Amino acid sequence: MAQEARYQWEMDGPSGAQRSVSREELIARYLPLIKKVARKVANRLPQSVELDDLVSSGVPGLIDAIDKYDPQKSTNFVSYAEIRIRGAILDELRSLDWVPRSVRQKLSRLEATYTTLEQRYGRNPSDEEVSEAMGLEVEEFNDLLGKVHPITVVSFEDLGLGTERDQRDFLQCVRDESDTDPQSKVRYNRIRKTLAEAIELLPEKHRVVISLYYYEDLNLKEIGKVLGVTESRVSQLHSQAVLMLRGNLKQALFH
Repeated sequence: MAQEARYQWEMDGPSGAQRSVSREELIARYLPLIKKVARKVANRLPQSVELDDLVSSGVPGLIDAIDKYDPQKSTNFVSYAEIRIRGAILDELRSLDWVPRSVRQKLSRLEATYTTLEQRYGRNPSDEEVSEAMGLEVEEFNDLLGKVHPITVVSFEDLGLGTERDQRDFLQCVRDESDTDPQSKVRYNRIRKTLAEAIELLPEKHRVVISLYYYEDLNLKEIGKVLGVTESRVSQLHSQAVLMLRGNLKQALFH
């Protein structure tokens, strides 16, 4: 019960008296949280990815959070658990290799091209500049952006903004104010500042897509109605925005 006793503060009864709880009881209590995180991930993935599979893969993340949560370092268990659950789901997606290898290779080539041109010009490159550097017609380039979109929705996990299941997507880095560990606060304050600056460098439409997609939780179709463009065009804009942000963030954080 030593491990479980750490969580008595979470399970106060109506009278205010604390009581010991089992891991199974905590899992049952926070199962809706797994479903919430899984549904959010599923909304940004192809329909071929089953929600139930994502929920199942999120359970180890919740168990991990229950075992490792330290109230002295974070005042919000839900926020901490969401990060662990999301990390477990993404770990499972990566292990299943749900995106064809050829698409991953194309994304790597795209990212390398964006990084090279950003360093060369000192700014975000235009569609024409990227397509020319890749030897593609603009139409082929746009088609490629659409194909890599499923990977870009989770690609910030590869930026090294955390370790293993402590990795956070950039929105969690911006929003999570519950971390009380001094070193973590310093690190994530730096990341928040860098993210804000990187987003400001994006072209206006790309900034709007990022804002509506991650902050307002609109899907591609809904964003298309707001911008007056097709869903496929929003997909392309999102992919471009992520590629631009990845390049800017890597330069700022690791150079």
